[in-house]
Amino acid sequence: MRAFLDRWLPSPTTASRREQLRAAGGALFGLLLTALLGLTLSPGAIFLVAPIGASSVLLFALPASPLAQPWAAIGGNVVSGLMGVLCMRLFGDILPMPLLCALAASTAIAAMFALRCLHPPGGAVALTAVIGGPAIHAAGFAFPLVTVLADTTLLALMAMLYNNLTGRRYPHAQLSAHPNPHATKDAVPTVRLGFKPEDLDAVLKQYNQVLDISRDDLESLFMQTEQRAYQRRFGIISCADIMSRDIVSAEFGTSLEEAWQQMRTHRVAALPVLNRARRVIGIVTQTDFLEHGGLDDYRGIRQQLQRFLRKSGVTHTEKAEVVGQIMSQHPTTARLDTPIVDLVPLMADSGFHHIPIVDEELRFAGIITQSDLVAALYESRFAEAAA
Repeated sequence: MRAFLDRWLPSPTTASRREQLRAAGGALFGLLLTALLGLTLSPGAIFLVAPIGASSVLLFALPASPLAQPWAAIGGNVVSGLMGVLCMRLFGDILPMPLLCALAASTAIAAMFALRCLHPPGGAVALTAVIGGPAIHAAGFAFPLVTVLADTTLLALMAMLYNNLTGRRYPHAQLSAHPNPHATKDAVPTVRLGFKPEDLDAVLKQYNQVLDISRDDLESLFMQTEQRAYQRRFGIISCADIMSRDIVSAEFGTSLEEAWQQMRTHRVAALPVLNRARRVIGIVTQTDFLEHGGLDDYRGIRQQLQRFLRKSGVTHTEKAEVVGQIMSQHPTTARLDTPIVDLVPLMADSGFHHIPIVDEELRFAGIITQSDLVAALYESRFAEAAA
């Protein structure tokens, strides 16, 4: 009996209880404000339609879904409503109600596919236009073009505000696949040996069904699955195992001349910038010196660099004088227990050369460079082969 039920019951959700409460809170917030605004704009008239409740499930519980994006929601609901009203106007007197309902929903699906705005609640909007009663029928095309459009637009605006405030990217636009940070035609390192975007496109075409997940999210999940498989096979090496601990650092007020001299003396290409609590507030690299020093022209670069590093000697100047004025703020960091395979996409694809490591209190503990990462991955594979 249990095996029989398992075939019919859905798999347990992977969303945490906090995420579930976040989605429910979003629906409460979005529908309440949408209803209040709709009632204010259209007192005494139809101000909220039932399919908007279904739209709220997508926009707040599945904000990354292609079916939940603003154009899908607004376009899908409005186009479906237009199909429902059109079917009612053309065939309302000659077709039986069951066939009319089926025709409205099916033409709505076809229209949403054609306009790339597939949104499941749209089918309910089309049915509402057919069986919604005298008030809906009397409204005619004003039902989708005024009521449905206003409700869905307001809900989408609420979703943009709420999702972004609660840490969910919305609209969840499709990101470009693996842009090369060096602006060349070479594929980024992580896709040169693993699966490529073309492989995923071919499989999706062969699958030939609508997926409720964006292509870039699907690819990211595959990449993370590969990383976990690597950890299981070769063991977990954490950042604490390979990071450099005796690190030369700077403070916000460290002079540019001193910082440059430190980098030259210790032959490093970057300095983490720490506050008095030893928390990372930035990172300054050789590139920052070159960009802020206006050293684009190689001619006379030595003299330009000297002028840039030299103190102006005045109290107020537009010239950068300390590290805090040229550093990159809010740098990407990792924790002591972060597996080093998680750093591979950052360093191989995104162009990071140095990643500061922080402890459980977010205090600076060390730094990992590309050289550290390459050496660690090489040693782990070498040890596996030797065994």
